[in-house]
Amino acid sequence: MKSKFIAVYLLGVIMFLFACTDTSAPKTPRPEDSPIVKNADPVRIGFSMDTLLEERWLKDRELFKEAIENLGAEVEIVAANGDDALQISQAETLIQSGIDLLVIVPHNAAATAAIVHKAHLAGIQVIAYDRLVKNAELDMYISFDNEQVGKMQAEAMTALVPKGNYVFIGGAITDNNAHLLKEGVFKVLQPYIERGDIHVVYDQWTKDWTPANAQANMEQAIRTTNGQIDAVIAANDATAGGAIQALENHGLASKIPVAGQDADLAGVQRIVIGTQTMTVYKPIQILTQKVAEVAVAMAKGETVTANQQVNNGKKEVPSVLLAPIAVDIDNLETTVIEDGFHTAEDVYERSEE
Repeated sequence: MKSKFIAVYLLGVIMFLFACTDTSAPKTPRPEDSPIVKNADPVRIGFSMDTLLEERWLKDRELFKEAIENLGAEVEIVAANGDDALQISQAETLIQSGIDLLVIVPHNAAATAAIVHKAHLAGIQVIAYDRLVKNAELDMYISFDNEQVGKMQAEAMTALVPKGNYVFIGGAITDNNAHLLKEGVFKVLQPYIERGDIHVVYDQWTKDWTPANAQANMEQAIRTTNGQIDAVIAANDATAGGAIQALENHGLASKIPVAGQDADLAGVQRIVIGTQTMTVYKPIQILTQKVAEVAVAMAKGETVTANQQVNNGKKEVPSVLLAPIAVDIDNLETTVIEDGFHTAEDVYERSEE
């Protein structure tokens, strides 16, 4: 009797255990069994700028920010204002913050190679914006054709002054664009120089592109030539402004044609009043839009093609070079004003004073 009771008891335990492990019973879902759906984080672009002390670069900053955000990405912008060590430090902070791609406007074309190296160690690609980074494994370079800018300046000036004494006020020696621009200028001037028609009586770089340094250069040019100057080619509108101030100090403003570039508001205003002859307009909105599109695509791992290459001393860098536009009093309204780069009210403001 006892053994029968034990058998019945064991049978009940077995049936109970079987019921507890019945695979047909629904399971309570566990968190680890459920697929996790995440919202994709927006692409983050770092933008390391040389400076915001010039009007032109303030426009670049705002337009680039707008273009990036219109593409659904985010951008973090820093500016070193001409300090190489600070630009490297700022770029390192951007890299460590987990950006997906770095865009850089180098102050020093050689020193910023270290930034490219550090970014690559973190698996981050780098685009050089407007200015080339030298001797680095740069991923992309997008700019205007800066040699063509110099050619446009020299062509405009030689059309006005085919013979005479020329002064060249260069940009910063640390900026590759300044070298490209000078190459373009002298490619046009060289035949005139060889014929003896043009004499370059002064040729100097301008530290950090500042108007004050350009003015000092121009003062020296006036002193050393006793004012015997027939034309001035300046590397941009800021340096042209410094040169024109020196000419004004000696009663020579408006008497000597001056070329610049960037189509800064002050530059085009000087064209209107006659103290500056021409500038070269580089539609920044086209540049910022192109860089933004390429940066976001590269950050997403998409294939980006470039139809040109530029040697930076280390490699043939895939490049996009946009076309500049020569501007003088005759086409001012159909270029910078019609494009909305400057308003007519702003451009003609000084001429009405």
